[in-house]
Amino acid sequence: MNESLIIALSKGRIFKETLPLLAQADIHPVDDPESSRKLILDTNQDNVKLLIVRASDVPTYVQYGAADVGVAGKDVLLEHGAEGLYEPVDLNIACCKLMVAGRCGEAQLSDHGARLRVATKYVHSTQRYFASKGQQVEIIKLYGSMELAPLVGLADLIVDVVDTGNTLRANGLEPFEHILDISSRLVVNVASMKMKHTMVKSFIDKIAAAVTAAR
Repeated sequence: MNESLIIALSKGRIFKETLPLLAQADIHPVDDPESSRKLILDTNQDNVKLLIVRASDVPTYVQYGAADVGVAGKDVLLEHGAEGLYEPVDLNIACCKLMVAGRCGEAQLSDHGARLRVATKYVHSTQRYFASKGQQVEIIKLYGSMELAPLVGLADLIVDVVDTGNTLRANGLEPFEHILDISSRLVVNVASMKMKHTMVKSFIDKIAAAVTAAR
């Protein structure tokens, strides 16, 4: 019986930017996740399947062996803790920055001694960042529309990923502090690396070669 390779991906930008790398490994999805309702996509290779999951769930599917490998942003991996995962390749795709942002002209807020409220879905990264500055903050966890929080007085600042900054500007916000550069990484299940070593190692090598060629 042939070994199978299960790859966990999320819809949207990561999926689209991963496709050229998969193509270099001769893996082409049969279905488009944006138009198909399928959550397990077939590929041109019978023993390779794509799992379409929420971006924040990719590390969990890989950690527990529901997928052998996956593609996840470094922001997601830092929140997850990346326990039980190898992270062999920085794919240099879906690049952005994790930033502290707030209402325009209020950058001085972060310098005041008062305890600030910070809205974010990146709770652990935010805690680590402000702790490294010796600054205590109250963190409010949100799952979306971070930009709204300072506008309605829910929070003084937000911590979120920023690409072009257009959404911030459209809502009267600006980035204040740069926390981390973010890119998507290939992650690998530890057990799969042992049990399916030849197949998984070959896939990693092909993806790494594709990344190098794309530079």
